[in-house]
Amino acid sequence: MISSEEALQILQQHTLLHKSENVRIENCVGRVLDEDILADRDFPPFDRVTMDGIAINYKTFIQGQRQFLVEKICAAGEPKYTMQSSNSCVQIMTGAIMPHGVDTVIRYEDISIMNELAVVHVEDVKEFQNIHFQGEDKKQNEVLLSKGVTLIAPDLIVAASAGKSILSVLALPKVALITTGNELVGIDELPKAHQIRRSGNYGVQAILQVLHVEVTPFHVEDDADLMQKHILDLLTDFDLLIFIGGVSKGKFDYLPEVLEKLGVQKHFHKIKQRPGKPMWFGTSKEGKPVFGLPGNPVSSFVCALVYVQIYLRTMLKQPIVFEYVTLGEDVYFEPKLTYFLAVALVKSPNNEMVALPKKGHGSGDFSNLSQTHGFIMLPEEGVHFKAGERFPYLSYKKTFIGM
Repeated sequence: MISSEEALQILQQHTLLHKSENVRIENCVGRVLDEDILADRDFPPFDRVTMDGIAINYKTFIQGQRQFLVEKICAAGEPKYTMQSSNSCVQIMTGAIMPHGVDTVIRYEDISIMNELAVVHVEDVKEFQNIHFQGEDKKQNEVLLSKGVTLIAPDLIVAASAGKSILSVLALPKVALITTGNELVGIDELPKAHQIRRSGNYGVQAILQVLHVEVTPFHVEDDADLMQKHILDLLTDFDLLIFIGGVSKGKFDYLPEVLEKLGVQKHFHKIKQRPGKPMWFGTSKEGKPVFGLPGNPVSSFVCALVYVQIYLRTMLKQPIVFEYVTLGEDVYFEPKLTYFLAVALVKSPNNEMVALPKKGHGSGDFSNLSQTHGFIMLPEEGVHFKAGERFPYLSYKKTFIGM
């Protein structure tokens, strides 16, 4: 067996090379940008008015003028206007181009207008107020969005303002998610006494969907010949394969043997951890990654959350950073294994996040996960982990309850 840290290092050594694809902007939320987005002109592209009101020449105001004849009404979307008289004003709307000959905007709330005469009722007027000047945000050809950013809603506003309707983003791998086992039936089927419904795959799939990865589900029975034929097709059609089950020491756990026959090179099998010890990882002749996750739901969920997720985030240039939380009570764990302990997070009176262990009843107790928020990672060299100590934490639920 290898350590959890060694497993992560091996995964990084066999990361798929990323490819790019062009995607419509409305479909790019959560995708990783693979190009720099440059300003195609100054931002803003002109001196832009930010308040509805009147525009005046500030010199006239400091010289004592408080009444201004309205020379024109300027709306957003109109060409730039040139003032005919420096003692006049224009009524101007938010988003309009600031006219030649004026330099200050006074909002409607601070004036009154009657018979085309605007009267200013405030003394606190500053030169250049309520104007967003050309190029104040970005100059033409400056970088608006940098390659490698994970696109969120505000980024799409920026890209659209630069005329980018199609963006170059990192291509997402096509993933086959394969359950194994004769005891498993579909979610809509009524299990017989000796059967159970497939369920662990939905947790794994949900983790991948957060990354917007396309997942296609499959199921293969515990038959080595059928499994070999099916996997051969999957290796051709998909970029990444994830198996659930079939990697332990049972007499019907054929997966490692079948993968070896198909030329998939094993890089590790078994990690010094609980749960999830039997995990398997290898690559095909073409370098396609193959994950073999343990069949127990909690074990497969831990391995997907830690190893598969980190692998994909690394491939998509989204390295994951472990948070650190404080253990809320003492934990004793004697085996020399990394312990992924399910915890619920609560806020202490001083707003510190405290992790309360929810041990459950082993790697088959998936119902316990719905009562928790993530896994705290306890190192293999420890035995007594004390309340108040801080440890790495990987979340699968961001909703916290108060203490």
